[in-house]
Amino acid sequence: MTPRARRRLLAILGVVISLALLAWVLRRTSLTEIVAHLREARRVPLLAAVAIATASFPLRAIRWRLLLRTPEDGTVSWRALWHATAMGFMANNTLPLRLGEVVRSYAASRLGKVTLAAALSSIAVERALDLLTLVGLLGVALFRAGLPAGTVILGSRLDTLALRAAILCGVIFALALFVVLFPGAAERILRTLVPFPRLADRIHRLGESLRQGFQVLRSPSRLALAVFWSIVIWLAGSASFYVAFGAFGIQVDFAGAMLVQSLLAFGVAAPSSPGYFGIFEVVTAAALALFGIPTALGVAYGISYHITTFVPVTLLGLYSLVRTGLHVHEATATQA
Repeated sequence: MTPRARRRLLAILGVVISLALLAWVLRRTSLTEIVAHLREARRVPLLAAVAIATASFPLRAIRWRLLLRTPEDGTVSWRALWHATAMGFMANNTLPLRLGEVVRSYAASRLGKVTLAAALSSIAVERALDLLTLVGLLGVALFRAGLPAGTVILGSRLDTLALRAAILCGVIFALALFVVLFPGAAERILRTLVPFPRLADRIHRLGESLRQGFQVLRSPSRLALAVFWSIVIWLAGSASFYVAFGAFGIQVDFAGAMLVQSLLAFGVAAPSSPGYFGIFEVVTAAALALFGIPTALGVAYGISYHITTFVPVTLLGLYSLVRTGLHVHEATATQA
């Protein structure tokens, strides 16, 4: 199977999964109840939540500027990174297979005068920081959300999952630091553990690309700032979820909002339709169900939050496309 055919198959699979999830959740609740909750939603808290969620995207551009450097180790202009960020998230909302990351990297390379490899590497570092932050916030949320210790999430007890999250966070950071500080030793260990030379070479090339981006670990000040902005970004996201609770009268505290956001961030990692429609609503409703929120209300909340936060960044991305003169098809062609 050719790479293009494989991508098409994965895109179709994502749409099928999204439709199946939507059908499943609608069978478990009343469409009339969902519509009633949507009609009763208060506009002011919802609009405030949208404003907070949209504000997190400029924050992402600020953090990206710490991670992506020019060949001369200089900073990339904020304007270039903002347009690239807006176009990337717009593409994630409208294209399959998370091609927004490709679009974002391509736009940064064209507008910021950096190599495509450097842009891709910096986004890989972003994803690692996001993972570490989400795992940390998930651990805090699990302890602070007021759920009983015996609550089962993803097949595991609440307290067990929180401990695993903390351990995973520490292990990932330690491995990244080891690869950056001791690249030679890391390669020797890799080739010892992986007896297949081709696979080892492939993993090594991937590791080298990531290692270039993880050079930020050599600068304590830049690393500290990147971690700081990562926490701010995801706390802003949690605040957006929390404020939106007020639109539906959902009595869940800020720690609960952190938990919903964290579970949702991991949930949308599964294949789905463009914009994560279907899986977004299902995971949101399931997370809110942990706090006793009825499925119909959880789905209505998920639909409202998803659509209203979807629109601004998509429009901002379209504006950036027009303003910069770049074309999405040029970026996606880099994967062909």
